[in-house]
Amino acid sequence: MTEKSIQKNEILVRGLFMLFFIVIYSISKFMIIGVMLFQFITILLTEKPNEQILKFSNGLGTYIYQIIQFLSFNSEQRPFPFSKWPDGMQTHIESGSSDR
Repeated sequence: MTEKSIQKNEILVRGLFMLFFIVIYSISKFMIIGVMLFQFITILLTEKPNEQILKFSNGLGTYIYQIIQFLSFNSEQRPFPFSKWPDGMQTHIESGSSDR
């Protein structure tokens, strides 16, 4: 195979991963709405937020950020399940640009 065809194959493989993450992104939007509603009801009933839901939603928000970074070509690192689930701390993952 020539270098040009190898490069084209890599782009096509990335395109397949992008399709996969578009589906995951769509599902995660509904999950964040569910988490929001659950947390709202919890606060109404107990007058304090659920700590486990706070941690999960923080991780989910970071995960959505990582998906957007990958889909917009700001990162080549594939998000979960191809890397570990984010711990909720929004970290800057590998990108082609320098820090500002």
